[in-house]
Amino acid sequence: MKLTLSKGAVEVEVFCMADYIKVQLTDELKQQTVEVVEKTAKKGKIKAGINEVTKAIERGTAKLVVIAEDVSPKEIVMHLPILCEEKNIPYSYIATKKELGEKAALRTATASIAITESGEEAEIKDLGKKIAELKK
Repeated sequence: MKLTLSKGAVEVEVFCMADYIKVQLTDELKQQTVEVVEKTAKKGKIKAGINEVTKAIERGTAKLVVIAEDVSPKEIVMHLPILCEEKNIPYSYIATKKELGEKAALRTATASIAITESGEEAEIKDLGKKIAELKK
């Protein structure tokens, strides 16, 4: 989200995280998230969309949840990080709904995905640990 603040002749652009983003990821973690999603899209199982992702989290079948940062209104996805933390499921972010849909090999953009089966369990655990360290 970008805000422009102006006072007199001075304008300053401020980039703010969306309210539901609990942690600012490094470029390395963003890239690792993209790689896990792409690999899983080829040989794993993905649930897409807010309702399916919410069900996967509540049922405990989600291994990793990925949320788009540009969701509007933000209230649509604000509950996902909270649910993930309650169920100890790692979650990450991708910049746009369009990019998330493309990386997950979906035909449309999506606000969130849940990886339920993947051949990349070790990578998912590693990503989850790195994100958990950032939250501290």
